[in-house]
Amino acid sequence: MHSYLAQVEWQRGENEVFTDKRYSRRHSLRFDGGALWAGSSSPHVVPLPFSDASAVDPEESFVASLASCHMLWFLGLAAHQGFCVDRYVDDAVGVMARNAAGQMAMTLVTLKPLVVFSGEHRPTPEQLHALHHEAHDSCYIANSVKTEVRCEPRE
Repeated sequence: MHSYLAQVEWQRGENEVFTDKRYSRRHSLRFDGGALWAGSSSPHVVPLPFSDASAVDPEESFVASLASCHMLWFLGLAAHQGFCVDRYVDDAVGVMARNAAGQMAMTLVTLKPLVVFSGEHRPTPEQLHALHHEAHDSCYIANSVKTEVRCEPRE
């Protein structure tokens, strides 16, 4: 068993009343390896200026976690099969909507990876599909959520 740590820190501004709900949602996200991100609520949820559009919101980090996990598994599987990956770009998209229980939830995440290979040993379309399928089945994050996760590789 492994533990993964993330520290989320928010502090009320000096001139913010807080109980009037007119406070900044900007916060920091610090990870156990030392990375520090600016975090905020989504401007789609909490209007500006109480959100910070330049910071990472939970919805974005959820989508990024799924895309990152899928990519890392894909890269490992491709290397194991002798395929040389030069570049991997994923323009992943998450959709918030009401789920079957009527709650707002991330109901769909669509991964859209574009993978560039080099060398003589390159995957066929069927092998590429199989790599993405195995990466999805192996992804810890995808296996941890109720959200439907789709992978739509771009060619």
